[in-house]
Amino acid sequence: MPPSAEVPPRANRGPAAGPSNRAALIAAAREVYGEEGLSAPFSAVAKRAGVGQGSLYRHFPDRTSLAVAVFVENVGDLEEYTSSDSRTIDDLLDRVVAQAVVSTAFIELITADLHDPRVAPLGARFQSVVERLVAREHAAGHLGRHIDAADVMMAVGMLATELARADPDDRPAVATRARALFHAAFAPR
Repeated sequence: MPPSAEVPPRANRGPAAGPSNRAALIAAAREVYGEEGLSAPFSAVAKRAGVGQGSLYRHFPDRTSLAVAVFVENVGDLEEYTSSDSRTIDDLLDRVVAQAVVSTAFIELITADLHDPRVAPLGARFQSVVERLVAREHAAGHLGRHIDAADVMMAVGMLATELARADPDDRPAVATRARALFHAAFAPR
């Protein structure tokens, strides 16, 4: 590249850049680990985000802290998405499938660290979402009384795990098969 065409280095904005760097790192992590899985170098996240490795380690000292940040966003999205009284367990499963397809590597990482104190609050938040939907679906008569929140959480965990293990091209078919099984199992009897 000719000297006149070189891209000038980004100015160091110091602490003011923190929130935008963090957001860029989370977005980059979704892309990098979505494309390459957990074998992708941690440094690839910083490179994709366009920030230095120091910024990466300042925000996320390890892969688990990065996975937690991704799932904090995912759970927040689920909380907001299911807040409407018109949302159902089917809607929840659709959204989980959409999230899982781009977060498969993080699912593997987070399930390996379920007892990490950073991970437990995410489970509690997700459980609240599921409990609210189960109560709503029971009241509407759309969900069998034999199904409780723990059953739905188990189903979601099984679905996410199967999606994480499936080849990317097979994930839509896996999701469809799992949803059909859950629909039959969850129906009122």
